[in-house]
Amino acid sequence: MKRSSRSRGATLPIVLILAAMMLVTASAWLQTLLVAARATVAARERVQAFHAADSALIRCSRMLSLALPATSQAPGDEPSRWRLKTSFEGPSAPAIAPFAAWPYARRAPQRLIEAWVGASYLVTARGFGATADSEAWLQLRIDITDGASTQYWRRVVARPF
Repeated sequence: MKRSSRSRGATLPIVLILAAMMLVTASAWLQTLLVAARATVAARERVQAFHAADSALIRCSRMLSLALPATSQAPGDEPSRWRLKTSFEGPSAPAIAPFAAWPYARRAPQRLIEAWVGASYLVTARGFGATADSEAWLQLRIDITDGASTQYWRRVVARPF
């Protein structure tokens, strides 16, 4: 009987060690799932902002016509008003929202048209997601020659302001 009473006392530490191991494993899985969920939400926000900016570019490129006046700039100088915060923010900002609202976004996308050399235009679009950190910038250079237009698309990697 002495031997069985000793073995009963060793069971409790083994069970406690196993329970602690299961708790640590469950905690690690929970952390992994939380990180994956945050990454998924962030990716969804970036895609939404990208599609908002892309839709603004498409709508603006369809509306753009030869009736827009061209300004005289030195050859090769890219328009730079799109880099200024005042072009997109504030009551006198020349950027407009081509849509009244955008679903699931904190605000509607914006676009700014700048004349380039001759009959070329730089269209800059800014799209938003649901959070302040999700913002996408896209640009489209439109060259109009003899009634035909050529478009050059690019993505702005970082916010200009």
